[in-house]
Amino acid sequence: MTAVRTHTHAQAVDAAIDLFSRQGYEQTTVEEIADAAQVSRATFFRRFRSKEDVVFADHELLLEEVVVMLAATRPEARDSVEAGARETVWNPAVDPYLEVCRAARLVFDHHVGQRETSLARHRLLQEVPALRDRELVTTHRYERAFTAYLRDTLPADRSSTTMSIAFAASVVAVHNAVLRRWLRNPYLDLRPDLEEAFAELRRAAWAPGADGAGSDGDPPDDPSAAASSGGAAGSNRRVVVAVLDQDADADDIARAVRDVLA
Repeated sequence: MTAVRTHTHAQAVDAAIDLFSRQGYEQTTVEEIADAAQVSRATFFRRFRSKEDVVFADHELLLEEVVVMLAATRPEARDSVEAGARETVWNPAVDPYLEVCRAARLVFDHHVGQRETSLARHRLLQEVPALRDRELVTTHRYERAFTAYLRDTLPADRSSTTMSIAFAASVVAVHNAVLRRWLRNPYLDLRPDLEEAFAELRRAAWAPGADGAGSDGDPPDDPSAAASSGGAAGSNRRVVVAVLDQDADADDIARAVRDVLA
């Protein structure tokens, strides 16, 4: 993303959230947002389709950054001469679960690094149901990006769609739980909590009984060895479902996933 584009989006987000907070969401017009962001009405609609979209415009750029970040470790597809189909070449030096966690940390750091905007947006979401719905769409897009990456990058015996969905959803749920705690008390340093929760998820993903997991439950030093020994476990794949209270924190989520996989 270019610096100019990033600055323009950040300016529009800040202007929109400030106006919505002071005047009310319904009472604020596109023209007022465009004027505050110092862009024309035509430019506004060229970059943002609606008032809802401008509130999350920074996440459009952040999602692009996440996709680029993950793509750097995505195996290149090559033509299979024998089967005439596409197959991926897995790099055993890459831990796809770790890469997804790193991408989620990038999102968390964005929120923390834009504290005033994040707090103002959070307050706004409590007041405008339509924006809460739009936030769910944004969250789902991150989850889909994580799922697609895991499906393409995990070794063949671990890359089923259900397994990828389960881990991606768990990472997003943990990220959101820790983020909500930070939004309630933005002076806390919760990154260590996030790191530990992600580590719990990775341990659960590589736990004994999970496809391709090392015997000690930790991510194998050479995942390719696990991939070659996990073929018999392929029939034991499960969709992980955990039911938690709405105010469950990151530890509760990680513990629930670990218990299901145990």
